[in-house]
Amino acid sequence: MTPAAWSRPEDVAETLRRKWTSGRYLAASAGGHPFEPIAVPLKGPTAADTLHHYEQALAWAQSWAPNLHPQLRLQTRSIGGRNGLPSHTVPARAWIDTRPALWALLGVTDQVDRFHTLHEHTALHDPGLARWMADHPMKVLLHPAVWHHLVRTVCWIRDHSAEQVYLREIDVPGVDTKFVETHKAILADLLDHALPEDRINASVPKNDLASRYGFRTKPIYIRLRYLGVSPLPFSELTVRAKELADWSPGVRTVFVLENEITYLSLPPVPDAIAILGSGYAAALLRHLPWLDDVDLYYWGDIDTHGFAILDQVRGRFPHTTSLLMDRATLLAHESHWGQEKTQAHGDLTHLTPEEAHLDHDLRTGTYHPHLRLEQERIAITAVRKALTRHRE
Repeated sequence: MTPAAWSRPEDVAETLRRKWTSGRYLAASAGGHPFEPIAVPLKGPTAADTLHHYEQALAWAQSWAPNLHPQLRLQTRSIGGRNGLPSHTVPARAWIDTRPALWALLGVTDQVDRFHTLHEHTALHDPGLARWMADHPMKVLLHPAVWHHLVRTVCWIRDHSAEQVYLREIDVPGVDTKFVETHKAILADLLDHALPEDRINASVPKNDLASRYGFRTKPIYIRLRYLGVSPLPFSELTVRAKELADWSPGVRTVFVLENEITYLSLPPVPDAIAILGSGYAAALLRHLPWLDDVDLYYWGDIDTHGFAILDQVRGRFPHTTSLLMDRATLLAHESHWGQEKTQAHGDLTHLTPEEAHLDHDLRTGTYHPHLRLEQERIAITAVRKALTRHRE
């Protein structure tokens, strides 16, 4: 074995530090488990090495002098003494006999003291959270300065019904929405532990605190514009989806579009409204059951995402007709073709044969790789003709 392979004092510390980082040592301490001395085997010179690398072997042995490592107890062994080789006593195993010695060796005494202070304080107010701390001490040490705020926040949420409030309404001194957003990962861990199962929507990701834990969420708004004579003193409205669900705008035809300027520039159409989908048409329209009773048209970009949205809309409203999402429109606007950065994936089961064929050609690059035609690039004359055909 070459001198480079012999164990160094810093190797012992590094071996123990990896286990410290896992949290096992501090978890055992927090759980009240008795300390079991830790042994770290050492790789050192053989009897033959002391002949060929005597100076290095001597320096290695001196580097383990007890006065240099007061936290360690060294167990030795004898090498040599046979076949004419001299006998030597060398370190064979390093022992850590107490937790204070371990903390001192790793230089974490201050962190340990801070954790135990936080743990004891939390145990007085919420034993359940203290048990979680004992199991996840390293997560606690990532947030020592704000730990008391985190505990108070979790306790407030646990003790209040979240159904009627927004996250903004958490009433804890020093806690606001910025605090909640900044610490949402650790808050989610704590809330998963502190709340009963019926207050956790496990199907929602942890980064969506409001939806996962039953807080009020930002309302979904639907923007619509009358294309004919409006029965109201307004030509355009933005309404909460839940409220619009119970109110019909009183028209025969509804056009759903994704692009705002196209939505605004649609020419007049009697007895019709336009709804701005903004890329989320399927999510928006599912709130409006009265769409079952109107002529519903969807107009999106001619690309894979446009057809994916059309497929979703038609999955809820089978009578949906696509508008200007056909091969003839695509080929008539070749000079306005663009490129779709990333294509949509997944099987589409609600397209007509013609739509499905065009979607396939877009995916396979029949005309051009990642081809797309954005709806705002379609000539306004083509739009007027399509709307005229609709009225016929």
